[in-house]
Amino acid sequence: MEDAVRMNVSAVAVQVFIGGEFETQSVANMTRLVDQGNRHGIPVLAVTAVGQGHGARREVHAPGQPNLRRAGRRVREDLLRARGFRNRDRLMPGAIVIAGGKKLPELEALQMAHDAISQGAAGVDMGRNIFQADAPVAMIQAVRKVVHENMSPQHAFDFYQSTRGAK
Repeated sequence: MEDAVRMNVSAVAVQVFIGGEFETQSVANMTRLVDQGNRHGIPVLAVTAVGQGHGARREVHAPGQPNLRRAGRRVREDLLRARGFRNRDRLMPGAIVIAGGKKLPELEALQMAHDAISQGAAGVDMGRNIFQADAPVAMIQAVRKVVHENMSPQHAFDFYQSTRGAK
């Protein structure tokens, strides 16, 4: 954190592995970093990988499964428990933003975004599902429609299809 202060960063991130071999250590690292960030006024983003068995997978499980909410709740509760808070939801609501994961066909990526928002995620953080799309500008516009305008994945895909050739 001292390096972050010296570099005048706006925020820092820490990887947290839920369900993996190093879950306990990664949650402890996150707790320590959040405490240090609070002392210096620097927000900390917990980048959470959900996995099972010995190694957490970097991609988040399909949003239709309960793992997304469980991971977010687990990280928040572990952090607050370690800091002695009782009314966890009121003190730290915590926003969940899902990562886009591996490259998917456009309609599947839009469905993933829709499912995540439907389950309570605050947003999506997509990279390759936008910049590797046939029409990245149209794809980011379609994702925006799903996330911010509550458009169905199929309607957003239709929008993508109709917009991808436009300049």
